[in-house]
Amino acid sequence: MTDDRRKQAPTRSKNPTFAISILIVVVVLLVIGTLFFNAIREKRDYEHENATPASGTTVPAVPATGASQ
Repeated sequence: MTDDRRKQAPTRSKNPTFAISILIVVVVLLVIGTLFFNAIREKRDYEHENATPASGTTVPAVPATGASQ
């Protein structure tokens, strides 16, 4: 009985528009992801090249000696 219903059920035809729309969405998301990835990588490279020395690497000031005691 179930076999008869399956044979009589209308088959869903493939919609090429739906497949193309999914493809376009995937491509757009890949492009946006690539742009973000490149922007973050370039920012890190720029900050690495133009880094200022950290405060921990500077030479500490010599304590003053004299009559101020």
